[in-house]
Order: sequence, then C-alpha cells, then structure tokens
Amino acid sequence: MQKRKLGKCGLEVSAIGLGLMGMSQSYGTPEERDERESIATIHRAIELGVTFLDTAEVYGPYTNEELLGRALQGKRDRVTIATKFGFKIGNGDIAGLDSRPQHIREAVEGSLRRLATDHVDLLYQHRVDPAVPIEDVVGTMAELVREGKVRFLGLSEAGEQTIRRAHAVHPISALQSEYSLWERNLEPRIIPLLRELGIGLVAFSPLGRGFLTGAVKRAEEYPASDFRRSDPRYQGENFDANMRAATAVQQLAAHKGVTAGQIALAWLLHKGPDIVPIPGTKNRRHLEENVGAANVSLSAAEMAELDAALAPEKVAGPRYSAQNMATVDR
Repeated sequence: MQKRKLGKCGLEVSAIGLGLMGMSQSYGTPEERDERESIATIHRAIELGVTFLDTAEVYGPYTNEELLGRALQGKRDRVTIATKFGFKIGNGDIAGLDSRPQHIREAVEGSLRRLATDHVDLLYQHRVDPAVPIEDVVGTMAELVREGKVRFLGLSEAGEQTIRRAHAVHPISALQSEYSLWERNLEPRIIPLLRELGIGLVAFSPLGRGFLTGAVKRAEEYPASDFRRSDPRYQGENFDANMRAATAVQQLAAHKGVTAGQIALAWLLHKGPDIVPIPGTKNRRHLEENVGAANVSLSAAEMAELDAALAPEKVAGPRYSAQNMATVDR
C-alpha cells in the first residue's frame, strides 16, 4: 500500500485507511456484529498495508476504542491511530457537545486507557463546540502534543473560519469530513482552503454509506438500529433518483472489470495526493475489495464522466437529518 502525507507536519499514513465505527454501531444490528471477524479484519488490514485506523470515544460509546485496543496487542507500533473527542456522554448516550479544556483532557486519558497505548497519533475534535472558543480547544490539544500524548491534530466537519483560527494556534494536519462522489460540498471552498494552508483531507463515508456500491435497500428495509433507516438519501423519491445517478458508477465498473465500490474509492484517490479515504467495513472480504481500489486507474475522461453523472444537482436529499446537520460547522 502506498503512503500519503496529511498536512505539512510529517504525518504519513496508508493511502486508504479503515473506518472502524461500523464494527460497534450504526450499521446492521448488534446481533450481526462479530468481534472475532472485526479483529481479524483489523489484522488483515495491517497485513495489506492499511495502517491508518479511525475510531472515536463516542463509537459505542467507548467499545470501539476498546475493540481496537484488544486488536492491536503486540501490533501498536505498526499502525497510525486516529481518535476523536467532543461529545458529552452520559449513561451510554450522547448528551450534547463538550470541548471544554478539562473535558478534552479527561477524554484523551480515557481514550489512551481504552486503546492500551501511551499516545494517539492523530487527535480530532469530533464536532465544533460553539460554546468553547476554538483557540481554547486547540490550545489544550497543543499542550497534549507537547506532553507526548498526541502527535498530530485534526478537526472534523469544521467550517472555514474555524479551520483558519485553529490552524493559527497550532498546525492542523487533517480535516475529516464526508467527501465522495455523491457528497461534494467541500469542493467550492473547503478543499481550496485546505490546500492553501497545507492540511490533508480524510474522507469518511467515501462509498456514500454503501450507496455507491449498488448493494443497498430502501430506508424502510433497514432495522431501526441502522443509520440508513433515517438517511434522507435512502428515502422515497430520493432513493430512486440517487439510484439512477449511481448507475454511472456501476456501468464504468462493469466496463473496467472492477466493483462499483472500487470505482468510487479510485475517484477519491485521483482527486489529489492529499486526500485519504477511510471506508468502513466489518469483514475481510469487503476490506480486500476496498484495498484493491488503490490499483484502479481512471482516465481524465472517466473522471469527468463520473463528476458529471453525480454532480451535486443530480443527488437528491440532504446528507444528514436536520438534527445531525445542526452539528456540522458550515
């Protein structure tokens, strides 16, 4: 697996990462989760050179970091761990945002304990907390860098002004945000800003929460515990319109003898050497398919064809419910 650099501070990661959230929540049912297969998937990722592993305290909550900590026994020095803080968690539920300096320190100590490590490679603020100045947030994160508990800093779903203000306090290595063929909101202003400042982009949901693979169902066919049941793009007429748009991905995949998911990931890899997708999966078969995207070449004409087929005006529905969009800083 080739490497890519995130930011100007020297953070080098595998060109494709692995998002771990689905191993503990959001996709499927609790009964479908298999810790042995999840750990085997993490181990297989390392074997294949996928060493950029993404988790967060809120995934579970807490159980995803614990899972990764168990999986990395004897392997910690072979990977780059990214985790996140920023939510108030009470009785197993999210109870709002909390990026107060004291809470940041408490959250990081908890993450280190669950991950069974003495440092986090990349620490993100998971969501911007409007109640706490970003200068105070990044100032505390920078203290953790100086103390050796964190190596590099990141933000998640932050807007332009927040990114600029944060970067002025301490270099930000990466912005994590949703970016894929069917979610292009970063292109007009955020990606140019990241390149101006020398900040890398970590693209989550690079397969459109599975939609771009074509192997999806309507929202109402998913269990209540599955995030996609409340995803506006999976509902009603939006589903139909998005299926029509995504046909272009499937057709190009068939023409090239690869999978639709590999086309979607290859598109991201071709968008710039400063972009690293982190597709999530719970099993080795899908992991190996995702890794294969690194070997898929797309011509300029094929990139333009995909850009046009899934242009923003052809994708129906907002990417989040109104409640979730309220936490996005843009």
